[in-house]
Amino acid sequence: MEHIHGSYNQLLVFFSYMIAVMASYTALDLAGRVSVSEGTMRLRWLVFGAVSMGMGIWSMHFVGMLAFRLPIAIEYDLVIVLLSVLAAIGAAFVALFVVGRSELTSGQLIIGSVLLATGISIMHYVGMAAMLVPITYSPIIFIVSIVIAFGASIAALWLSFYFRRGDRKGGFWKKIGSGAIMGMAIAGMHYTGMMAANFHNNSKPALFYGVTLNQNWLAYFIAGGIFFTLGLSLFGIYIAKRLARKDSELEQNEKWYKSLYENSQDGIVSVDLDLKVISHNPKALRITGFSSKEVINQSITELNDIIVFEDRERVKQMFQRSFKGETLNHDTSIIRLDGKRLELNVSNVPVVVDGRVVGSYIIFKDITEEKQAKQRINHLAFHDELTGLPNRRMFNQAISEAVSTSNSTQKPFAVMVLDIDRFKMINDSLGHMVGDQFLQEVSKRIQHAAVPRNAMLARVGGDEFTLLCRDYDDLEEVKLLAKEIISGIQAPYRLKDSDFYVSASIGISLFPIHGQDAVLLLKNADTAMYEVKRKGKNDYRLFSNDLDQQLLEKMELESDLRRSIERGELLLHYQPQIRTEDHAMIGIEALVRWEHSSKGLLSPGLFIPIAEETGFIYELGTWVLREACQQMKRWHDEGGPLIPIAVNLSSQQFHQPKLAEYIMHILEETGLKPEFLELEITESMMMDASISSSILNQLNENGIRISLDDFGTGYSSLSYLKMFPIHKVKIDRSFIQDIKDNNNDKAIVSTIIAMAQHLNMEVIAEGIETKDQLDILTDQSCPKIQGYYFSKPLSASAVEQRFFAPLRLAK
Repeated sequence: MEHIHGSYNQLLVFFSYMIAVMASYTALDLAGRVSVSEGTMRLRWLVFGAVSMGMGIWSMHFVGMLAFRLPIAIEYDLVIVLLSVLAAIGAAFVALFVVGRSELTSGQLIIGSVLLATGISIMHYVGMAAMLVPITYSPIIFIVSIVIAFGASIAALWLSFYFRRGDRKGGFWKKIGSGAIMGMAIAGMHYTGMMAANFHNNSKPALFYGVTLNQNWLAYFIAGGIFFTLGLSLFGIYIAKRLARKDSELEQNEKWYKSLYENSQDGIVSVDLDLKVISHNPKALRITGFSSKEVINQSITELNDIIVFEDRERVKQMFQRSFKGETLNHDTSIIRLDGKRLELNVSNVPVVVDGRVVGSYIIFKDITEEKQAKQRINHLAFHDELTGLPNRRMFNQAISEAVSTSNSTQKPFAVMVLDIDRFKMINDSLGHMVGDQFLQEVSKRIQHAAVPRNAMLARVGGDEFTLLCRDYDDLEEVKLLAKEIISGIQAPYRLKDSDFYVSASIGISLFPIHGQDAVLLLKNADTAMYEVKRKGKNDYRLFSNDLDQQLLEKMELESDLRRSIERGELLLHYQPQIRTEDHAMIGIEALVRWEHSSKGLLSPGLFIPIAEETGFIYELGTWVLREACQQMKRWHDEGGPLIPIAVNLSSQQFHQPKLAEYIMHILEETGLKPEFLELEITESMMMDASISSSILNQLNENGIRISLDDFGTGYSSLSYLKMFPIHKVKIDRSFIQDIKDNNNDKAIVSTIIAMAQHLNMEVIAEGIETKDQLDILTDQSCPKIQGYYFSKPLSASAVEQRFFAPLRLAK
């Protein structure tokens, strides 16, 4: 059989390639439409896309065949041609179906590529079979064309899937490039298949019927038609995209709104002009406690029953005003069906469409916790956190209101300032936690006396309380209240398994004679209270004008005391401690004095309480300790007797951190040996046994002697002697004053001396002023005494002349 050879029309070859590129680009766009469509619309796009893309591929194939010119006229079997068209459309359908899925796995890509390549190959070789001329194929080139078809299918499917969204940056130009590559692959498969064909100079019968086609004009007609068709497809896709973009924007906006509506932390209820609830969000149900069935399509007026009765009319008016175009905000309360009360912040927002109100949004949020927090903050702003009593701010407001009321009614009122005596001792010794418990108990006791008399109690700081007595007919009622408070506070307090006793000092000022505003009334009551403290505490006093002058003097004294050290006005006096057996001096006690520049020599009883109140006692105590150690070291160096010096230790010094290091530093600085220093402490410093034991043991380990001053006046003396390293017990002067005439004092002193001796402790009695007192103590075997009978406190030079100089002469 004779082979015949043909040639290609280059223009038609170019047209066939352009058709392939255009079909590929269309396929990329169609893939995007299919992927975003759903239901019936998705099926329509699949069918439309398959027809458009399949016709494009088939046209490329057919124009490519028409571009091949043989020396004989070619007829085509029209039915077979139509079958090749159907194969192309089927292949396109498979391609769009695969890339239109949400995901494209490697397995799906391979299977889809095999199906697409099979469809394209069938389309090509069935189309070739439509030529009514015998054709044989070169096997190797035939296989290559199939491989190219498979590779082109993989590339087409992957690129279509990748570019289907169309929203990537530079997507248009990437699609053009990808279309050119896909077109080249499809054209490459076609022309490779044509290369595999061998045409023979003969004819074959048509299976159905043949049509003679004029290749000169038919190729251009098909090319033009398919360009027009694909152009219309692309234009349709473009219009569809524009419409879809608008729909997508509307849909996206709707989703945004719905998400905001559904996920809002505020409850939202939509109401139409007929007052029917047309929608609500989940938060609205959670806040109100209703179910959706109880709310939807119900009249909003039927749901108003959960609003507290007193707010219903106001809430109704607010809601009606929103239908007039007003946006309103207000607070209200509801009581849910489960009985829980909630505080709500409500906004009524009109819904306006085309300038007309068509409904209203009721937007509300639960502000119960927020309101409770504000109430707590407001409460804390005007109340003491520890006791729950009114604080200084609230008390001052109450006084201002009482002033206004009294100015119109001409009825007086009283202001009391109350301070707890010995509170600092409890707070420092037992710790702040116990101190807080103590203050709570104190406030309850004062309240117990104040409430029946309609007196307002406030805590204004620390252990200071104030009372406002508004309703009284006689001043005696105010005095009686003060006495009841003092009596109630004196009862023992059980703290850390021990009983403690305190007292109260109360100052009273009266409106209007002692002041006509809160500041002056409190100031004058405070002045009266400090006068009580100065005169022994545990009492009350009314303000008098004389106290003003005393307060000024006290303030001047406080100011001068702070400068007394730098001015060199402080000095020490020394009182010898005597052995009764031979009247020899066996120790000496250092006592501070103040030589005031204008007031002369001041006793400790006048300025020590001021130093304790102001905190200056630490600096004062440090100066006394250093000065006493220096003086005793000087006497030792000058040949004086090697006796110890006793120094009183203040509570602030005792409770400072690292007390032992502080004492040892002063001893090293002055050169005095530890065994010649005796520290006098009081029982009040040792209330917290765990702290006191550690401090005293450290001092004892360093060789410092500990003396218990004022023994017998506290409440737990015996337990202290048992627990702590006490070297000496000092019998308080209160037991010595009446020892001649008071058998009880004599018995107490005898007991203390015997107990100390049995415990191997030294004992010394202070305040010995008469021969009778000395004789009784000698009879009771008290070995050591201290008092005016032998010597009053003397200056250092007087001690030197009276006691140390004779000893040197005797030597």
